[in-house]
Amino acid sequence: MNNIRTLTRRTALVAATVTAALVLAACGGDSDGDRAHEGPHGSASANADSAGTAGDQAGENAHNAQDVTFAQGMVPHHRQALEMARLAADRSASAEVEDLAARIEKAQDPEITTMTGWLTAWGEEVPGPTASTGSMPGMDHSAHSGMPGMMDGQDMAELEKATGRTFDTKFLTMMVEHHEGAVEMAGDEKAKGRYAPAKALADDVVTAQNAEIREMDKLLGED
Repeated sequence: MNNIRTLTRRTALVAATVTAALVLAACGGDSDGDRAHEGPHGSASANADSAGTAGDQAGENAHNAQDVTFAQGMVPHHRQALEMARLAADRSASAEVEDLAARIEKAQDPEITTMTGWLTAWGEEVPGPTASTGSMPGMDHSAHSGMPGMMDGQDMAELEKATGRTFDTKFLTMMVEHHEGAVEMAGDEKAKGRYAPAKALADDVVTAQNAEIREMDKLLGED
């Protein structure tokens, strides 16, 4: 009888021990599983990933005051170049000058649209038109005459009145100065700007307009 009781107690003890071991193992497994789940997919990791993505987007789209200054200055600067270029079609005596003027218009008109879009997206003021020869008579060019290379109202009036070779000489001389101003403004953007598309456009301006300056110097016989 004593042997039976002893055997029964031993059996119960073994069963309890096995059960406890299984319970502990199950708890340990769940804990490890939870930690493994939280690593790649848990809230802390997900928040970090989200913050990183937001930070990257902000970095790519960030702009600074120099970017705004560049766009607000270059829009009217380009507009005046277009006004000058559009005079060439019925005033120039040179096919080379007419071709150059057409290329200037083709390049700078889309850039105005691009920069206007940036300013609108940033919630910044878009400069209104200054004078537009023929289409908006009486408007004043002096509003932006302080920018590098910008012509004043008298300069534009004299160019509008000129024809033939006189026009060509005035146009080339004025456009060289105008381009040099644009290159200076673009250099400031490259050095101090933050918005990558604006810096890229500035680089394009420097490359294209320096090449056109060399071309105009040759037409003027100065190179």
